[in-house]
Amino acid sequence: MLHDRVLVSLEGEGGERRSGGGIVIPATASIGRRLAWATVVATGQNVRQVEVGDRVLFDPQDRGEVELQSKEYVLLREKDLHAVAAARVSDDGGQTGLYL
Repeated sequence: MLHDRVLVSLEGEGGERRSGGGIVIPATASIGRRLAWATVVATGQNVRQVEVGDRVLFDPQDRGEVELQSKEYVLLREKDLHAVAAARVSDDGGQTGLYL
C-alpha cells in the first residue's frame, strides 16, 4: 500500500438488512445514497487515523475495487473516510469509540 491509501474488505457487509421494526430489506432494494461499513485490511505508510482491523464508513460510489487472491477489496484514500469505529479507543466518560 502506498501513501494515504486504505484497503478495506466488505465481506459480510452486503446482503439483506433488517429495519428497526424487524422488516427484512433485500439487498436489491433501492434506498438512495447510503454509506457503507467495511473492515480495514491494509494501510499505506502515510495513513494517520486508521489501523488494520478498524471499521470505517465510506461512500460506496467513491471507490476503486480490486481482486486479490480471489477476494474482492475496495481501495480508498484516507480523506474519503467518513468515520472510524475502533476498539482501541478507551471507554472513559461514555465515549462511543466512533470518530466523526
